[in-house]
Amino acid sequence: MKVALFVALFVLTPFFVIYVYQKSKIIQKVGTVIVAYAIGVLAALFLTLTPFMSEPEMLSLGKIQNWIMNISVPIAIPLMLFSSDFKLWTKSLPKALAALLTGIFSIVVCIIVTFFIFRNKGIQELPGISAMLTGIYSGGTMNFFAIGKALKVSEATMTLTLTFQMIVVFPFVLFLTGGGYKLFRKLLPFHDPYSSADTNSAVIGSVTFERYDRMLHKWVFPRLMLALLIAIIFFGIGVGISILITGKLNELAIILTITTLSIAASFSKRIRNLPKTFELGMFFILLFCVSAAGKFDVTKIDTSVLNILYFLIVFTLMTITMHVALCRVFKVTGDLYCVAEMGLFCSPPFIPPVVSAMSNRKVLISGVAIGLAGYAVGTYIGVALYYLFQTLL
Repeated sequence: MKVALFVALFVLTPFFVIYVYQKSKIIQKVGTVIVAYAIGVLAALFLTLTPFMSEPEMLSLGKIQNWIMNISVPIAIPLMLFSSDFKLWTKSLPKALAALLTGIFSIVVCIIVTFFIFRNKGIQELPGISAMLTGIYSGGTMNFFAIGKALKVSEATMTLTLTFQMIVVFPFVLFLTGGGYKLFRKLLPFHDPYSSADTNSAVIGSVTFERYDRMLHKWVFPRLMLALLIAIIFFGIGVGISILITGKLNELAIILTITTLSIAASFSKRIRNLPKTFELGMFFILLFCVSAAGKFDVTKIDTSVLNILYFLIVFTLMTITMHVALCRVFKVTGDLYCVAEMGLFCSPPFIPPVVSAMSNRKVLISGVAIGLAGYAVGTYIGVALYYLFQTLL
């Protein structure tokens, strides 16, 4: 009963967040993703600081959370990409590629420098931590867990590192969605070469993202269900290809397959014009967010492991600073920098709130593409750096 209660909380949170988002201008500025994460963190604090659930119940709830997280994002990505016009990506490719490469270069250089700064500070499993952070900062939690499992990093270290990563990165996410993108527009005040050349992209840039009204309309709902069915089919194809190639469920293979199919499908005008697919995709992202944040465990934090937190703070600030400097050299716009950083640091699901806050939808495709590229390369870079760090200890 207790497990069912919290599962219901996680499932109903997206409905609540969407309702509040439509009613509150403050929530519209903060973003639905942040609100969903906040609810998840509060639920996690309640569970970890009170004896409400027994350990077996917590383990059962954790398994359900993992199942929700594993299902929601693969379904959300196609829905988010169906409405994207990838002709805009071809026009923004040079600058988006510059944002991607400078971002990854900054991550690699800064993790090496930070490793040298902290290698004698008594941090256990430092090479593994550094490798996992390389993965999560170049694509998201998928890379983080893939690297951790591949390198057999202890579960306690993985949980603690991810907890600290949330503590460090969330303020940056809040800063960007709360108007901090304006600072980067000033630091990177470059002209967007395709903003005026393409009237369609100009229109897209003025559209607000999360318009949840009329989703149940008799004309919209059946078409929305068709989009959901296509997304589920793509998910099934991704699972099948993963098993065929690797002999097991491989998240990277699944995500790359789904992404490829979704991009191809977006070139079909019929699929691209299906209504409200982005909003439905955001529903599944909110489900992912509240479930992921619900795994936050404050009891894992003590003074003996604070060096991991300091490591993360130094690494994050260095990476942000270096990436800004390199983007200035290559004349990457402030908005493109913001979505690139969000795509790399937090993965594609976190890009829409920033794009919506900036009212610049035309950078969505670039941000998502950058984040997905990070998915593809982050694990390999992290594992390679692990073996480098092992030789440096």
